[in-house]
Amino acid sequence: MNQEERALAFTALHRKGDPIVLYNIWDAGSARSVAEAGARALATGSWSVAAAHGFADGQKLPLAVLIEVVREIVAATDLPLSVDFEGAYSEDPAKGAANVAEIIDAGAIGINFEDQVVGKGGVHAIDKQSARIRAIREMAERQGIPLFINARTDLFLQEGDAAKHAGLVDEAIARAAAYAEAGGSGFFAPGLADVGLIARLCAASPLPVNVMMKPGAPDLAALAAVGVGRVSYGPFPYRAMIAWLRGEAEKVYGGAGK
Repeated sequence: MNQEERALAFTALHRKGDPIVLYNIWDAGSARSVAEAGARALATGSWSVAAAHGFADGQKLPLAVLIEVVREIVAATDLPLSVDFEGAYSEDPAKGAANVAEIIDAGAIGINFEDQVVGKGGVHAIDKQSARIRAIREMAERQGIPLFINARTDLFLQEGDAAKHAGLVDEAIARAAAYAEAGGSGFFAPGLADVGLIARLCAASPLPVNVMMKPGAPDLAALAAVGVGRVSYGPFPYRAMIAWLRGEAEKVYGGAGK
């Protein structure tokens, strides 16, 4: 498949009640392993890619490094690749869109694009975030790539008290509608783990809803039953791999590094 065909195939995998499952990767080696395990598409996690290269999350990884990682992953497999692109490395709509163009040029067919104000806290106003999404969509159309823009809201991640998540669902629904109108392809609500609230969001969202699998989250069958269209694993595969690696190394070195 060419890049346009991969983008269309990736979009078609997002089906309400029959979610695409993305076990997030961080480099060409992890991409090959997950592809060989039977994945139908690939997606990076920003936390994992940054950590694998010695950086913290939050756009601390240099953009040039990320672009090279994307090129290496695309070269390693034939699967569609979505890149967790955080805030597109710019709050300015035009500059953010130009940065996304570099990710497309590297071979990606989708991005995660979040509404948090990276490094400052809080989330962008709906109209500002919509303008940023619109600029990315217009750029992708000019390039002839039906880019999958997974519009992410950080409302739930930024509220650590899950008991307060019910009070955020109405705003999340409003953001899903606005992001869809601006050109979003999917709506990502990481941090939301209550199956009833996820069901409410799925019923109201005009976009397929992406939920992040984490400890304590509903299982895949429960998420499919309430209409989720995409399930991803975020940083957890990388963290599990690193914990295993450290454990094995400690067996060799006798835990001397503790």
